[in-house]
Amino acid sequence: MKIVIAASEVVPFAKTGGLADVGGALPLALEKQGAEVIVIMPGYRAVHNSKTQKVTLLKDGVSVSRLGKKINVYFIDNNKYFDRDGLYQDKTGDYPDNLDRFSYFCKESLELLKYLKFRPDIVHCHDWQSALIPVYLKTIYKQDPFFKGAKSIFTIHNIGYQGLFAKEEFPKLSLDWSVFNMEGLEYYNKINILKGGIVFSDLVNTVSQTYSKEIQTKEFGFGMEGILNKRRNSVFGIINGLDYSIWDPATDKHIFKNFNLKTVEDKDVNKEELQKFCKLPVKKGVPLFGIVSRLAEQKGFDILAEGIDKICKMDLQMVILGTGDLKYHKIMEDMVKKYPKVVSLYLKFDDTLAHRIYAGSDIFLMPSKYEPCGLGQMISLKYGTIPLVFKTGGLADTVNEKNGFVFSSYSKDELIRTIKFSLDAFKKRKSWNALMEKAMKCNFSWDESAKKYIQLYEKAKTG
Repeated sequence: MKIVIAASEVVPFAKTGGLADVGGALPLALEKQGAEVIVIMPGYRAVHNSKTQKVTLLKDGVSVSRLGKKINVYFIDNNKYFDRDGLYQDKTGDYPDNLDRFSYFCKESLELLKYLKFRPDIVHCHDWQSALIPVYLKTIYKQDPFFKGAKSIFTIHNIGYQGLFAKEEFPKLSLDWSVFNMEGLEYYNKINILKGGIVFSDLVNTVSQTYSKEIQTKEFGFGMEGILNKRRNSVFGIINGLDYSIWDPATDKHIFKNFNLKTVEDKDVNKEELQKFCKLPVKKGVPLFGIVSRLAEQKGFDILAEGIDKICKMDLQMVILGTGDLKYHKIMEDMVKKYPKVVSLYLKFDDTLAHRIYAGSDIFLMPSKYEPCGLGQMISLKYGTIPLVFKTGGLADTVNEKNGFVFSSYSKDELIRTIKFSLDAFKKRKSWNALMEKAMKCNFSWDESAKKYIQLYEKAKTG
């Protein structure tokens, strides 16, 4: 099967978030399944300035590099559009010409396939930046014999980002105005690029089964619930995988001491060293809660902030790593001043410290209001750090009472109640050790997810 992955960011070439991790890991996992895969992404400044990735010129406007054994990654080059520090925005906000930039990327991606003579079975597009590809396949390229039989899959990583633009910019898309209507790209008299991907792709999928259902509701649909309900028989969910070559306590070079299921007692060394590093009292019997997150309402910091004073009075410790909304920065900074022996706060991104928090904490706190997939809970499970989550999206699909703690009513009181419950569970060492063992045995490898994607591709091909 010949597969094209089209994404606006791909590890290790360019990254702002989880989309890049998927863009880099999924092709490798598909290659293992025997698929012939190529990747197409924009040729950003970061790509061409990389000191670690070899990028060569293929032809005017296209460069190429390699991923894995034989996956070619093609970059759509255009200095006017992509030779910038940021991928989507600068300090003032989104680039005003993002419609020009990503419509160019989508058009040129399809032209590149013709140049390469790579006739795809599946063109797998990710998020709004590549959503015009399914639109173009069903309109401009509909009669093109080269793309006969080619099917498109559109993956929504976070439906909150939709690519909204003024109606007046529509001519830039090279599409007939007949496509600008309620059944097409029109959304409250604006252009909605993500909607185009939903409407024109052959199948739609999201990054967890629960999220695929949630986005069909008014609460989580961000205005797309109606169109998704119309297509509900074509909407699927496949959980993202975890790269265990990076996230494995047995081989992790960042943590204080490696451990595995047979040497799980060495997790205590990581806890002790983390407590020392965070200037918290070294107490084995006090549960250490870890948070690695963006400090934002979506991540549950609204209810955490409401309950943080009560939580800090419990017999626990907490280390928080991340940046986000200033109001949550202030609340957490105040808690550190008030409870210096309970809370340790790091308002930054620090990859090494993140690994050490996963390895040294007892409980990983992830009370997100909504979470399309989430990787934090999967990582924490591998490290025997028990996740405590709100039942939503990918959190609901990966954490349950057998491997973690879950609350299903989104409120400060329910969060506090579940934290108390986890503290009681921590005191029962025999059952806690059994819980850690179950957690570490969980497998969310990309191999499993890739098999499901192959099935989805087959479904798209057979119609």
